[in-house]
Amino acid sequence: MPKSRNDRKKKAVYTPPPSKEQPKVSPRWLVPTMLGFFILGILWIGVYYIAGSYVPYMQDLNNWNLLIGFSGIIVAVILSTRWH
Repeated sequence: MPKSRNDRKKKAVYTPPPSKEQPKVSPRWLVPTMLGFFILGILWIGVYYIAGSYVPYMQDLNNWNLLIGFSGIIVAVILSTRWH
């Protein structure tokens, strides 16, 4: 009697070889720098809205203060993508 197709030798499931690479580690400066930019960006925008009319250099910058604050936040987000 012929053998059914199910009775044939089944192939083993592929398992990749173990990785010999060390896990990636973030540089020590990354997290403090990321948090620093984020906090400074938020503080810059907050100070601009709360006391911007009393700070001389913030009066001169007008809406450029928003660009400065959001730039700090954007730099923090870009740095966070490099965090392992």
